[in-house]
Amino acid sequence: MAKPTGFMEFGRELPPDREVTERIQDWQEFHLHYPETKLKTQGARCMDCGVPFCHTGTLISGMASGCPINNLIPEWNDLVYKGQWHQALERLLKTNNFPEFTGRVCPAPCEGSCTLGLNADPVTIKSIEHAIIEKGFEEGWIKATPPMSRTGKKVAVVGSGPAGLACADQLNNAGHLVTVFERSDRIGGLLVYGIPNMKLDKKLVKRRVDLMAAQGVKFITNTEVGKNYPAEKLASEFDAVVLCGGATRPRDLPLEGRQLNGIHFAMEFLHGNTRHLLNEHEPVAQEQGGFGYPFLSAEGKDVVVIGGGDTGTDCVGTALRHNCRSLLQLEILNRPPDTRQSDNPWPEWPKVYKLDYGQEEFKALYGQDPRRYSVTAQRFVGDENGHVKEVHTIDVEWVRDANGRLGPREIPGTEQVHPAQLVLLAMGFLGPEETILGALSVERDERSNARAEYGQFSTNRPGVFAAGDMRRGQSLVVWAINEGRGAARECDRYLMSTTNLP
Repeated sequence: MAKPTGFMEFGRELPPDREVTERIQDWQEFHLHYPETKLKTQGARCMDCGVPFCHTGTLISGMASGCPINNLIPEWNDLVYKGQWHQALERLLKTNNFPEFTGRVCPAPCEGSCTLGLNADPVTIKSIEHAIIEKGFEEGWIKATPPMSRTGKKVAVVGSGPAGLACADQLNNAGHLVTVFERSDRIGGLLVYGIPNMKLDKKLVKRRVDLMAAQGVKFITNTEVGKNYPAEKLASEFDAVVLCGGATRPRDLPLEGRQLNGIHFAMEFLHGNTRHLLNEHEPVAQEQGGFGYPFLSAEGKDVVVIGGGDTGTDCVGTALRHNCRSLLQLEILNRPPDTRQSDNPWPEWPKVYKLDYGQEEFKALYGQDPRRYSVTAQRFVGDENGHVKEVHTIDVEWVRDANGRLGPREIPGTEQVHPAQLVLLAMGFLGPEETILGALSVERDERSNARAEYGQFSTNRPGVFAAGDMRRGQSLVVWAINEGRGAARECDRYLMSTTNLP
């Protein structure tokens, strides 16, 4: 593949980012583009490794190893190296409906299992993927291609996040009449309201949605099935239903003072911010039953973010752009090591310390990582007006109990008080909301997700399928695309008794 000695001749090189002092002044994407000569060099690093773990898409130790949608990575790396961009695009689109999304927001488990990563820096797979799809749009190679014939079968997809959009795209390609229902005012789910604009420009989501609409997919916004659209009406009017509503029930932190004003779930903050930003440039009509959160400003406030994952990082980056007064991010886990440990071997996802874009921005401005590791909040304290003013914390150490399970233990004497007028809870999600699953009498699994076996995606109710975070729990965009494609395949099989969908 590519240049046989490329991995020995060239080092890993990522596209540059905009300067921090510039990019925190706006909401534009911060990654810059590579010239083709650089991309060719990076593609040349892909090895003829025999067994390319990068596209295996398996779970090891509960984490993705390789690409969950089995992208044909060595093939399009080789084609980019040879300058055959159109063929590279064709190979990329064989497995991925939305490379413009994964090429921006995916944490790249493919790179974590790249064979080159055994003793060197892995191939820049994500950057090459991003470049291929954007060149496809720039060159006009990506056009609306409605199916040549229709089956007459009608399918409802509930939820327009990555799982719902992937499912709708596949079912439409199979010739079915697809309608996507979204409770918010814009199509895109977490792609629009869960990921900040500087990480994924919303114009790119609209570009894809417009393309799907031109191919025949119907989109309905401001409509929450089970609330302002009867679930049974959905079941009776469509030949099949695919539930892709996500895992939107956030994990709470029921401490003393939780009822104080100024304490919000992270998604309230992120959703309200993006909604405010988009409505300034592209107002939309609000219909009865629309879903959304008000704008919450961090300007001039001491901000405490509780939670260290991607959502916490997005809160950090957003608060910095609001010009907050101070910012602290609390993480109950220990600081990861700088390099792989013996209990985290390749090709597992490398559990190592890194700075994501939000922490990178904070460090560039203030000289340190905003995260405090091995610490937990004890209580919230408010002012005379019932608004939060302090977060009280204590350090923890991780110890094993009698059954050998690790758990946090508070360390006496490490208590601290942190000023806070805005507290953002970014500790993940517990599962889907009750509304539509209850209305359709869909069974739940032990984690409260829709019960549907992976690979089959069918629920206890005939003709009703479930995919994405609503079925598997909180996960990655790339896993949502995997599930949306799989559910579309099984839904097509249910409708037609056979299927040609991958």
